[in-house]
Amino acid sequence: MSTQELKVYEERLDAALLNMQACQKEKALKSCSLCEFYIGCETRRAYVQAVYDSMSKGETGGFEF
Repeated sequence: MSTQELKVYEERLDAALLNMQACQKEKALKSCSLCEFYIGCETRRAYVQAVYDSMSKGETGGFEF
């Protein structure tokens, strides 16, 4: 996998993190778990997926640490 392809995963993760942090700030929360919309939240789901994708680099199975 090229450096550019790896960079895409990191950019997606950064964008998802900023989006989630903006949501938390808007709701004056320090954690998603304190939010009434925690279960089923698309913003949180997108962040968790971005973390997974960043760790697995698009592969199924193990992670690169």
